[in-house]
Amino acid sequence: MNRRKFMTRTLAAGAAVSIASAPANASNGKPVKILGISCSPREGKTTATAIKASLDAAKKVDRRIEVELLDLGGLEISGWAGGAKPNEAQQITDDFDLILPKLRDPNVGGWIIGSPSYFRSMSALCKAFLERLAVLRSPKLLLADKPVGVLAVGAYRNGGQELVIEQIQAAMLCHEVMVVGGKPGAHQGATLWNAYKDDITKDEFGMDTARKLGIRVAEATLRLVPKRA
Repeated sequence: MNRRKFMTRTLAAGAAVSIASAPANASNGKPVKILGISCSPREGKTTATAIKASLDAAKKVDRRIEVELLDLGGLEISGWAGGAKPNEAQQITDDFDLILPKLRDPNVGGWIIGSPSYFRSMSALCKAFLERLAVLRSPKLLLADKPVGVLAVGAYRNGGQELVIEQIQAAMLCHEVMVVGGKPGAHQGATLWNAYKDDITKDEFGMDTARKLGIRVAEATLRLVPKRA
């Protein structure tokens, strides 16, 4: 992907979030950010829309919450080079270095990760992204104790979404994160059905699970903020 295009897109999204949340955060303690990561190769489509719904719900939980959407659609991210240690250079030339500063941001208190279900498994982009997170394990576990929620989008109501959620949760447990589910109807995570030609907002049940997931991640993040201060 063109780096200038990525940076322009990211800066614009970040500015929009900052403008929307600045007045609310100004008088109620230190802000804490929740990062939503869309691991669909289709930029701005159903997975990104679902993540945004989760983030919007999270932001309403408390005036301290800030949110940012990181859409990996269009980026080229290769998997981890087997055998290499996390703190050793892999000589991989791709777009992962563009997003790494956002992943290392100390102001990020929680994550929401989303992936489409392809053949009842996470996307190849999601798998590669999760593998490359190995760099966050050394010299210390940067994600330890941070709440992480997961959502998945499938072509069918029972299209492997819960399998995808389990796969992502299993990978993130290697970072000693706090796995967070949703509320009733979304206890494991958010499950959405793309049955309306990419207008995921028409899946009312699925969108509700996405919002519930965002609320739970925000609540968990706020509870853990004092412990990380």
